[in-house]
Amino acid sequence: MTYIDGFVAAVPIENKDAYLEHARVTGPVFKKYGALRIMDNWGDEVPDGEVTSFPLAVKAKPGEVIVFSWIEWPSKEARDKGMEQCMADPVFNDEDATMPFDGKRMLIGSFETICEI
Repeated sequence: MTYIDGFVAAVPIENKDAYLEHARVTGPVFKKYGALRIMDNWGDEVPDGEVTSFPLAVKAKPGEVIVFSWIEWPSKEARDKGMEQCMADPVFNDEDATMPFDGKRMLIGSFETICEI
């Protein structure tokens, strides 16, 4: 079964193009090192919750849109090796690069696939 890295972030609406550019630059690097698929999704219907929700989890501010993204890897072993290579790649070490969102409020997790239909 595949292995998934998932991400949820709040991106200022005016940074949509910058986020797309960020995805277009970093996505091929993940694929270069073994990722099968990268999906970046711009929030369309992401309701606020009273107890929990994506907006609450990332402390979304007015004017921010929730982005839900994931990277699919062939296995955890492939992910571990590929992620190590990605983090050593010059694209991920560009000190002049500006993130189009607040990375401190991003949710990150890695998941073992247990069912695929």
